[in-house]
Amino acid sequence: MSVTAPRVPAGYAVASFDEIDSTNEEARRRAAAGERGPTWIWAKHQTAGRGRRGREWESPEGNLMATLLIAPGVGAPEAARLSFVAAVAVHDLVSGYATRSAVKVKWPNDVLIDGKKVAGILLESSGDAGVDALPWVAIGVGVNLIHAPATAHYPATFVGAHGPAPSPAEALAALAEAWETRFRTWRVSGFAAIRDAWLGVAAGLGQPLEVRLPSETLTGRFETLMPDGALSLLLPSGARRAITAGEVFFA
Repeated sequence: MSVTAPRVPAGYAVASFDEIDSTNEEARRRAAAGERGPTWIWAKHQTAGRGRRGREWESPEGNLMATLLIAPGVGAPEAARLSFVAAVAVHDLVSGYATRSAVKVKWPNDVLIDGKKVAGILLESSGDAGVDALPWVAIGVGVNLIHAPATAHYPATFVGAHGPAPSPAEALAALAEAWETRFRTWRVSGFAAIRDAWLGVAAGLGQPLEVRLPSETLTGRFETLMPDGALSLLLPSGARRAITAGEVFFA
């Protein structure tokens, strides 16, 4: 049995579920069957939600769990930067229900309220890194609306702790509108415009950071977001290091 679908911008489809293993997995199944979207896939409950690095993403009913399946029309490097488009769109959503100045984005694409994680984004694709245009990309979004995990990799919060929380359907409708606006900007003006928007709401800009990589841990100052989406870390030596993947912690 499917839940009632929210309204989304023209040209987008919605697939709604009471329960599913993972909206990203459903996107992968649909892509394998030839679907290219754009389709928003959402569920009231996930039984096997996941975040980055294979971590479990708690998915209690009342929070937003959704994935956008699209054919981006670009290759892997540019498609990877869609995670920043999504981050700014999620920031737009959360800012509608919490004090805007308290809502920030944490590199690369977590959204925070008062320094605590309220939303995460998981981008997955076909894996055809060498092609000019990826066949599909799945952009998974999890937003803590009325629940936050008691134990989490980072301190967590939920929208309802900061003001009236929307229902998941209302949140998805707002997110879909925000995504279309930001995605249109990306298509017309390129990543530079998204980079500017991201930097305008970035957490920790100019401040000390710790970056944990698979083989080392670095400390330095968060200098800027580079034109390719990498984090520019100014090391104590004065050298700069471009971080393309890693876990960021504020000092």
